[in-house]
Parts: sequence; C-alpha cells; structure tokens
Amino acid sequence: MPENTIKAMINTLKIKGITTLEMDTHITKDGQVVVTHDDYLSPAFMLTPDGKDIPEADAKKYPVFGMNYAELKQFDLGTKYYDLFPTQQKVKTYIPLLSNLIDSVQYDINKNKRQQFFYNIETKCSPQGDGQTNPTPEVFVKLLMDVIEKKKISSFVVIQSFDKRTIQIIHEKYPHIKTSFLVANKKSYEENIADLGYKPFILSPIWQMVTTDMVTKAHANGVKIIPWTANKLEDIQKLKALNVDGIISDYPDILVQAK
Repeated sequence: MPENTIKAMINTLKIKGITTLEMDTHITKDGQVVVTHDDYLSPAFMLTPDGKDIPEADAKKYPVFGMNYAELKQFDLGTKYYDLFPTQQKVKTYIPLLSNLIDSVQYDINKNKRQQFFYNIETKCSPQGDGQTNPTPEVFVKLLMDVIEKKKISSFVVIQSFDKRTIQIIHEKYPHIKTSFLVANKKSYEENIADLGYKPFILSPIWQMVTTDMVTKAHANGVKIIPWTANKLEDIQKLKALNVDGIISDYPDILVQAK
C-alpha cells in the first residue's frame, strides 16, 4: 500500500503476527503533525492536485514545512507507479494528519476486536533543517506530544529519531514515553548510548550493523534492539537468529513468514 497512509496502516492491522505500526512525522507550516517521510513532496510517487507529475526540476518546490495542511492534502500519493515498490496497490490517497490516522486505527481495532497495536513514530528533523524543513526540536516535540496525549495512546507509543535532540527532550520532559535511537554508523553499542546521553528503551540500528555482541550488550543493559529496514526473507531470518527484539520492514507479509 502507499507508504505512511491510513490505508496502509489499516491493511497492516489485518496481518497476523505484526504488533507495531511504524510511521514518520513532519510538521506543516500551520503547525499540524502529518504522517509522511520526505521533507519535500517527491516527484517519484506524488502527483499534483490536478493529477500531473511533479517535474524533477521542482523536487524542492513543495516543502512539507512550507505548506499549510489544507494545501498539502490535495496532492495524490497513491496512484502514480513507484518503481521502488512495483507491487504497490494503486489507490488515490493523501498525506494524513497523525490525529486522523490514530482515530482510524483505533476505530478499526475496537470495531474488529483486534489486539492493541503499538505506534512507532519517527520525528523527521535535523539540526540542518531547523527553520527550513522542520521547526526546532522543542516545538516539534510539543506539537507531537499534544496529539499523542489528546488521543490517549501514550502507553502504546515509542518515539524514534535519528535526531537525538527530540528524544532527549522527550526523555527529560515526558519520561513516561518510550524512546528509540535510530543509528547508521560504525560506532559501538557503548559509543551510541554515550552519544545519546541516556539509556533508551530501544536502540534501532540499520540492520547491517547488528551483531551478536551488540544484542548481548544491549540486553545486559536492559535495552532492546530493533533494526531497520530489512526487506528480504533471508536477512530477516538472520536477524531473528541473532535474537533481536523486533524488526522494521517495508514488507510485513514477508516479516511474518520468517521463522
């Protein structure tokens, strides 16, 4: 299904063996928390409100942080063929508000008497993007936590980020919220934890970083290891053999096949 959409999340609720919905968040010009991955609307899979391609020359014409949500919602992210995901279903859909996505998921869970799913929510921001593609981390965290607390899902949430500033703020101001530190580097387990400055609920390394030593040290320290983003069955099986605590994947159907 088209990424980061309500349709994708509802579809995933139906797959037995999946426990967590992973999603990315940005902030719009008018301060709305939206679920989308990229800083700019992507020519690769987005269409304009009148159904036209976004030219590559306009790849940075539509920053999420520079658009009000009413404008952003008019763009179509579900009907254009996306070569990275050739089997993706073609359905017209849009970038959702985080609040509306949560409402839709919780409604489906209650209606169909499903187990409660967890929300793994990433803050898409960086120091380089402050004031350009994202607000300051303090503003980002406040807007995000306002939604989470209003929707009463705090106990089901993990906030993850490559930008350690956001999860450091959450650790300090919202200690009841679980956090995950996303990393893709050559540092050791100890070095990444020292860099963050506190012990998170999860260390989430790119999957190629995971070793037996990393998992052993993390577990001894009371930290879970949840790697990203493994999409091939053989890679997922290798990670499971290393005793990781979960796996982030673009393909939940493949994830549940792995033994």
